[in-house]
Amino acid sequence: MRDQKNLFANIDWPLVGFYIGLILIGWINIYSAGLNQQHLFIFDTSQRYGMQMIWILTSFALAFMILLTDSKVFTTFAYPLYFIGTLVLIFVIFGGTEVGGSKSWLSLGILRIQPAEFTKITTALALAKYLSVLNLNVKETHNKILPVLLIIVPAIIIRLQKETGSALVYGSFLLVLYREGLSGNYLILGLGVVILFILTLIFGHLIMIGILFIIALILLFFIRKNRKNILSLVGLFLITATFVFTVNYAFEHFLEQHQKTRINVLLGKEYDPKGAGYNVTQSKIAIGSGGFIGKGFLKGTQTKFKFVPAQDTDFIFCTVGEEWGFLGSSILMALFVLMFIRILKVAERQRSPFARIYGYCVAAILFSHFAINIAMTIGLAPVIGIPLPFFSYGGSSLWAFTILLFIFIKQDSNRLQLI
Repeated sequence: MRDQKNLFANIDWPLVGFYIGLILIGWINIYSAGLNQQHLFIFDTSQRYGMQMIWILTSFALAFMILLTDSKVFTTFAYPLYFIGTLVLIFVIFGGTEVGGSKSWLSLGILRIQPAEFTKITTALALAKYLSVLNLNVKETHNKILPVLLIIVPAIIIRLQKETGSALVYGSFLLVLYREGLSGNYLILGLGVVILFILTLIFGHLIMIGILFIIALILLFFIRKNRKNILSLVGLFLITATFVFTVNYAFEHFLEQHQKTRINVLLGKEYDPKGAGYNVTQSKIAIGSGGFIGKGFLKGTQTKFKFVPAQDTDFIFCTVGEEWGFLGSSILMALFVLMFIRILKVAERQRSPFARIYGYCVAAILFSHFAINIAMTIGLAPVIGIPLPFFSYGGSSLWAFTILLFIFIKQDSNRLQLI
């Protein structure tokens, strides 16, 4: 039977420590990034750093409520929550509020919520429930269809909201499927598609077709005596060549103009330092100016004079780089990496397949946000507007990340429960 003497006895406190530490460090940097000399008090709710304190306190309340909730609730209602979340996403397309060119927000009185942040949680729950079915083997074709649909459906709806960043995060669920037995060939295939897409944008489809043709001829020389392999090579060449021809069409017709410009700037095909390239240029200047140990807390000139837009949200890492330097940035990234490692370690010790799979979903979502956000701020990825977990300013993202993590912490706290 479950020991009721101490509700918090089996909680993984290292994970809770990482959570609180990142939130508080983020709050300090939000204060520095948005400091108003007329409102120096960090608890001043007329400023963003004051409002972040509200989001932090309410997040702590959410975490506490989740720890009080029976963990079976999340398994029992995984599918209904996914269904409701998907319906809300559809509603947002027609009845949502547009912010920054993305129609992905719901206005609820004084609150403004982004449902796309929360459907990552419902997708993780639904995916964990389906994959935890006894003897389910994702290597079998018919068992791959539903998990892929569970991932793709909300991603497509979110893309229709013009929220590309959040939609891309859903690709991280493939890592969860890989852990549960999906062939690594699918990951290699996905990586190959991305590389081929980028190379085609850089060199153009005619040059890429020529390169593929030369590679095919070289391979043909080595396998010329094997008719079966020759047919496979011809088929592969035709498929890749067809894909290359469709890249330009997809690029021109499925991306918004500002997204195309940002990608072209990233790839060096356009130079627009005062337009699409402004954010990244100023971001790199801010980070680079910090040197090894940084300029010091509240002493960042790029920060103080607001050269970097969204410096307390999507570009919060710039503040760390400028004021705390390479050393501070490295420590922050190390904290995130240690947190990810801890999540995976805790996931592997689960007795429940549901809890293990959900834990991997948590790690995948948080890591994708972390990797994309930092790559964006240092110019290795296009600007797509994605928050740094537990760090960036914002109520929706902080609430969503808190719920995501503490459902897992709750699942883990029950791992020793006798059945």
